[in-house]
Amino acid sequence: MACLSSLLEYGTAKVIVIRSRVVGSVFRLIQFLIILYVIGYVCVVQKSYQVNDSVISTVTTKVKGTGFTNISGLGAHVWDVADYNIPPEGESSFFVLTNMIITPNQMQSSCPELPDQSTICMSDCDCTEGSSDVRGNGIQTGLCVNYSETVKTCEVLSWCPLEIDTDLPENPLLAGAENFTVLIKNTVTYPKFNFHKRNILPDVNSSYLKQCEFNRITDPHCPIFRLKDMVAEAEEDFQTMATRGGVLGILIDWSCDLDFPEHYCGPKYSFRRMDNKNPENNVAPGYNFRFAKYYKTTDDVETRTLIKAYGIRFDVIVFGTAGKFNIVPTIVNVGAALKILSLANAICDWFLLTCTKRNKLYHKQKFDYLDETNVNDGESTEETTFGTQ
Repeated sequence: MACLSSLLEYGTAKVIVIRSRVVGSVFRLIQFLIILYVIGYVCVVQKSYQVNDSVISTVTTKVKGTGFTNISGLGAHVWDVADYNIPPEGESSFFVLTNMIITPNQMQSSCPELPDQSTICMSDCDCTEGSSDVRGNGIQTGLCVNYSETVKTCEVLSWCPLEIDTDLPENPLLAGAENFTVLIKNTVTYPKFNFHKRNILPDVNSSYLKQCEFNRITDPHCPIFRLKDMVAEAEEDFQTMATRGGVLGILIDWSCDLDFPEHYCGPKYSFRRMDNKNPENNVAPGYNFRFAKYYKTTDDVETRTLIKAYGIRFDVIVFGTAGKFNIVPTIVNVGAALKILSLANAICDWFLLTCTKRNKLYHKQKFDYLDETNVNDGESTEETTFGTQ
């Protein structure tokens, strides 16, 4: 019967006006903090009255600059963009050669393998004909031959002479690459708002592009960047980074508030080194790869010059969101704000009913129990009951 009785009860709100400076001050303070949160954080910071869209972007780059080296085995050489920009085009990235190990005049023949624990031998029995090591340089012939006067290694079929990649120049050979420049052309789209824009602004012309260079203070809208300046903004030294190579991120932020005029929406550039440079974990530092240039001699023998290229890979990373006023999220957030305001009442009620000396009196005044089964005269009882409130 008790369960059935509780199911058939109904509660209705009762308003009690309490004249208390302390409780009233706490109530208004809580309301003020809630309103401040809704207006300051939800509306101004989070801009929850807007609908958002993510950026779609395309990037193309063009590097310019000329360098000069005089290397043993290669001689005097002028390096232009076709030599140091490898490959010439990449997907939102480009590579600039700054240092190298060159092995010239390689031909398909047999030669001693480079010495290590797996290739040093004493006799032909230590070498297996036809075997190869994925970390080696060729296919073993089964012969044990002199690598030097004191060391013997297994002979291999390979491009000979083999590359010795431990003699990396301490200073980058293309030190002048720090003055090379790159033109970055970036187009973004926010499809939800039918918004399209380029980082090359509408008022920019060809003559301006030929002489401008990005400077965060004096020329922040120029899309041409000097390599040294980008590395410096990432808090790195170009010459140090160029010795063994690395990966630098060019970050373009297209976050926009489209409630403002279109010209306020523009790219914000920043730069950051992306590869690991932890001195405590210095295994395989930097960035490098190999490529070869092939030739044929007058005797129709194929030869090549092998280059182990060290340099800086620049990754262009475009990100951002755009927001614009929309009535649906506005209504949702206004409703949520009104609901949050009810927290002030709940906190003050809890304070009155639990933390004050007269909590029993407040409890008696806040809650009335009306049992209709014990009422003889409904109208007189109703008048009496509500008259005492």
